[in-house]
Amino acid sequence: MAQAQPEAAVVATKLPAQSQLPYPSPLMKRLGAPLLALPAYQTGTALADAPPAFTEVGLRYTHYSEDSIDQDVVIFGATDRYDIDVTQLWIEAPVGANWSVALDLQNDYQTGASPWFVGAQQDGAPGVIMSGASIQDNRVEVGVTTRYFWADGNAGFAVSHSDEDDYEATALTFDASWNTADDARTWSTSFSSSRDTLNPTQGVIPVFITEEDLDTQSGYFGVSQILSRTAIARIGLSYTLSEGYLSDPYKFRDQRPDTHERLSLSAGYRRFLIGSDASLQIDYRYYADSWGTDSHTVEVAWAQNLPSSLLTPYLRYYTQREADFFGVIANTDAQYYADDYRLSSYGAVTLGARWAVALGESWTLELEAERYMTDADWGVFDGAAAPALVDFWRGTVGITWRFD
Repeated sequence: MAQAQPEAAVVATKLPAQSQLPYPSPLMKRLGAPLLALPAYQTGTALADAPPAFTEVGLRYTHYSEDSIDQDVVIFGATDRYDIDVTQLWIEAPVGANWSVALDLQNDYQTGASPWFVGAQQDGAPGVIMSGASIQDNRVEVGVTTRYFWADGNAGFAVSHSDEDDYEATALTFDASWNTADDARTWSTSFSSSRDTLNPTQGVIPVFITEEDLDTQSGYFGVSQILSRTAIARIGLSYTLSEGYLSDPYKFRDQRPDTHERLSLSAGYRRFLIGSDASLQIDYRYYADSWGTDSHTVEVAWAQNLPSSLLTPYLRYYTQREADFFGVIANTDAQYYADDYRLSSYGAVTLGARWAVALGESWTLELEAERYMTDADWGVFDGAAAPALVDFWRGTVGITWRFD
C-alpha cells in the first residue's frame, strides 16, 4: 500500500461558509445545515470516477468558543456566550466494482447565552438583553450515502436525520458529476430537500409558539475546467427556497417572512507551483436573497507540501448588507422586524491554518485552528452597527485510518 501523504491538490473545492459551525438558533441551524451535512470524507478533493480502493474510518473533534460580549453593551444577563463541541465519526467503504457506501455520525453539544433582544440604555445607546447562561442543547445527526461510479462520472444519494431537544430535520440529497471525453471538463449538479420541525423548549426565555415546520429545496449546477497541467478553475450557481417558519422563537423582537429565496454564485481557481511544491487557492462567492441581504466572500489559501504533511494557511474576508427589516432596535410596528446582529451590515476576517500529517502508511492526523473577527466598520455596505457582533475561536483535531 502506498504511503498516504497529503498532496497540495489543484482540484476545486466548496467555498467555506461564513462560519464553520451553526449558531444555536433554529434559523442559523437551517442556514448552516448544508455545510454540516457534507460528509467529512468529502471535504477535501473532488471524488474520482472510481470507487475508493480502500476503506476509510475517521474521527474528528471540533471546539467552537465565542468571545464574551462587552459588558458596556449589556443591559441585563450573562456576558459569556456560546461554546459548542462537535464530534464526528465516519466510515466509507467500496462495495463491489462500482459502488461505495458511507455512514456519518455527528454529535453537537452547545451551552451558553445569546442575545434575546436589543433595547435602549439610559444614555440612549443600544444595549443587549442576554438570555442568561441556561441554554443547553444536544444534537445527533446520522447520514448514509451510497454512490455509483462509471467510466466518465459518478452519482450519489444521501439521506440524513438530525434530532435535538427542540428541532428535528430529515434531508434527502442527490448529486452527480460527469466528465467530457477528454477529461478536461467536469459538470456537476446536486438537488436536496429537507423537512424540519421545530418544538421550542420553554425555559428562562419565554417562547410564544408550540410547533412549526419548514420545507427547503436547493439545487446546484457547476463546471470545472482544467486550464493547464497545473491550473484548474470552477464556477457554480445555487438556488435555495425555504418556506415555513423562519423567525427565531428565542428572540423577543423577531418576525420574519415565511419564504426565503437564496441565490449564490461561486468561483474558484487552483494553481500548482512546481518550484514551490505548493498550490495557490483562490475562492469567491456572491450571495443574494429575498430579504435584501447580499454578501461577498473571498478566500486565499496556500497549500504547502512538507515532508509527510500538508500545511494550508488561509485568509478569508466576508462583507454583508443588512436585511430590509433589520433594525438595531427592532421596529415592531412594521410587518417584519428583527434586531438579530446576524442580519446587520458588517465585515468579518478569518485567519486560519490546516495541517494534515501522514502517520505511517495508513494513518493521517489533521489539525486546524481558526480565528474569526467581526466589525461593522470592516464592511463595504452602509448600516448602523449592531451591538452584539460575535468573534470566536475554532479548533479541530482528527484522525483517519485507511486500510484495504
